Amino acid sequence: MSETDRYDRYKRALAGEPLPAALVDLDALEANAARLFEPIARAGKRARIASKSLRSPALLARVAELGGTLTIGYLTYTAAETELHARAGVKDLLLAYPTVQPSDAAALARANEHAIAAVAVDDAAQLPVLAAAARAAGTRIPIVIDVDMSWRPLGLHVGVRRSPLREPDDVVALARAIAEPLYFHGLLGYEAQLAGLPDRSPVRAWQNPIKRLLKRGSEPEVVARRARVIDALAAAGLSPAVVDGGGTGSVDWSSTDPALTEVAVGSGFVCSHLFDDYDGLELSPAIAFALQVVRMPAPQLATCLGGGWTASGQAGADRLPKPAWPIGCSLLPGEGAGEVQTPIVLPDDRSIALGDPIFFRPAKAGELAEHVAEYLLVRGDRIVGRAPTYRGLGHCFL
Repeated sequence: MSETDRYDRYKRALAGEPLPAALVDLDALEANAARLFEPIARAGKRARIASKSLRSPALLARVAELGGTLTIGYLTYTAAETELHARAGVKDLLLAYPTVQPSDAAALARANEHAIAAVAVDDAAQLPVLAAAARAAGTRIPIVIDVDMSWRPLGLHVGVRRSPLREPDDVVALARAIAEPLYFHGLLGYEAQLAGLPDRSPVRAWQNPIKRLLKRGSEPEVVARRARVIDALAAAGLSPAVVDGGGTGSVDWSSTDPALTEVAVGSGFVCSHLFDDYDGLELSPAIAFALQVVRMPAPQLATCLGGGWTASGQAGADRLPKPAWPIGCSLLPGEGAGEVQTPIVLPDDRSIALGDPIFFRPAKAGELAEHVAEYLLVRGDRIVGRAPTYRGLGHCFL
């Protein structure tokens, strides 16, 4: 169906549903999954699904099923979430963020009673609490070392601030410090300047050519650093079983890196609106939320109840939800998206009645799940299922 059909079919699908409500379009989800899994499969690698981008066990399981044997497991974001999936039967998990809380370490130790539940570290000081928890539980915890993949031309820092580990000798030293009941399992390296940097954004568009240059310049250094680290580990007799990297924004390029055994993918399955702005990455919007129109304060102006679901990251217009359907709607510049109301400018040829829905696309994918109890799974103009979010299941992981 065309983009102009979306409003009518989504409106029919949600007729009678309480608003606000969030939906996932299954036809679009499946098309996106086919697009994202294809380069990974072609390269002979595995796909690891980033759980923070979906935050719903049922939706994660549906995407994993679409990947079939290509899907190795989940890239998680908290220890409690990791334990939840391990107890539910997911057999391969990687917690991408270090933790030094004893309660988190205990959750990871318990998770390893049911699955391979690895955790990323980048400092030897993060190891003792994990070892103590593993000893207490009588389990072993696999350790993945997070390596900094940022690029630093002429002293600049291009990328995000994650691991302090850049040099092979430092990675080897940390790998050697890992001792029972912990064991060295592999490497994680997130090339954020490639995977998470839109290069044709309408916001601050003058920066787009610079971003493209930075991305192209960074690629050789990312490949070279990962190769140097792996060679140094092999020379020390510590070859990694897992080497994880990439993300939706770099899936095509990351799949070609010979060092990677798996590529992480998440937000692209539902294509929140920031992923409209990547060169060469054609995806279909698959996630949206609906607000009801409760006021008509002026001609061609409709005010919705709620809607201030702004995305994390550097504050800016690109972090706001985008009114998407009906086509041609826009936020009122003086108000934006508000906690209790969001005014919408309607196109001249569009009429809206009180009680009608306006459908918005979130800037980032997973954070929408923090505002709703479930995703309505839509196919065509019908709700064909419901996927409870972590919040809907009673969990608050962050």
